Amino acid sequence: MNTINKYKHIFFSVLALVLMAIPAMAQGAADNESTVASSKAIAAGIGFGLAAGLAAIGQGIVGAKATEGAARNPGAAGTVQTLMIIALALIESLVLFALVIVFVVLR
Repeated sequence: MNTINKYKHIFFSVLALVLMAIPAMAQGAADNESTVASSKAIAAGIGFGLAAGLAAIGQGIVGAKATEGAARNPGAAGTVQTLMIIALALIESLVLFALVIVFVVLR
C-alpha cells in the first residue's frame, strides 16, 4: 500500500470518528456552559496530542539524521551530537509550551 493511500485511510478514519462524536455532544441549549467546557477539553486534548505526536516524529527525524551524519563523518560526531541535543531541547520546549497553552485554555 502506498503512502498516499495510508494517509487517505487515516484521514477518513479520523473524519468518521469525529462525525460520530457530534451527536454525543448534542445537549440542550440551556446547558451551554458545560458544552463549552467539554469542547475546550476535547480541543485541548486533541491539540496537545497533535503537538506531542508531531514533536515525537521530529525528534525521531533529528536522531536519525544525527546518527547518519556521525556515521558519514566520525570525526565530527561530537559536534553532531551537540547540535542534536540542542535541536531535541528546542523541540521539547515547543511541546512544553503547548502543554502550558492547554492549561491556560482549560483554566
